[in-house]
Amino acid sequence: MVCSDLRLVVFDLDGTLIDSRRDLANSVNATLRHLGWKDLSDEVIATYIGDGASMLVRRALAHVADIPPLEEQETYALEFFLDYYREHKLDFTHVYEGVVESLRAIHEHAPQVKMAVLTNKPVRPSRQICDALGLSEFFFQNYGGDSFVTKKPNPEGLFTLMREAGVSASQTVMVGDSKVDVATAQNAGVVCVGCSYGLSPDSLLAAGPDVMAASASEWTGLLVG
Repeated sequence: MVCSDLRLVVFDLDGTLIDSRRDLANSVNATLRHLGWKDLSDEVIATYIGDGASMLVRRALAHVADIPPLEEQETYALEFFLDYYREHKLDFTHVYEGVVESLRAIHEHAPQVKMAVLTNKPVRPSRQICDALGLSEFFFQNYGGDSFVTKKPNPEGLFTLMREAGVSASQTVMVGDSKVDVATAQNAGVVCVGCSYGLSPDSLLAAGPDVMAASASEWTGLLVG
């Protein structure tokens, strides 16, 4: 067990609970085509995920544009992306194998442990996806990248969840698949479980999570024994 007095587990969404790579990549590429640029590979786009929709679109534009896009171009591209993703966010997105079973096991074997979602994805699609995929029942809260003034790796969201759950940093674990999640945990002084099956395993490993999980099925043993 990574925490002897665990009371709160905070999960990232994309690359941790759900595999959303294809829908996000399709939405980015639809945006690029709409603006007259060529598609990027899913693998390239996956490396741009984790810092919110605005940064995802900005990185994609920077990759394809010969010169930095104007601010109004970025704004228009982001609006198109969000509109497209709103309609296509569940075309191919699915829960990773072992996620539901592990969440249920934690809930049943450690009912004192609260669970929540903290993602840089906008909160509305985050909650809609969790509802549609049967995940919401496990979480007392679901915060997104627009829930606060700041996004991860700023620890504001994590601190807020800790206050709402009435727990300390020593009773909290962050579970995520990116260096952003590791930095968020470190900035809040909590243990981080890194998910090597997610969207950016190389940068995750380099960021130095406290422990790695090769699959969601490993969460139960790591978190509640």
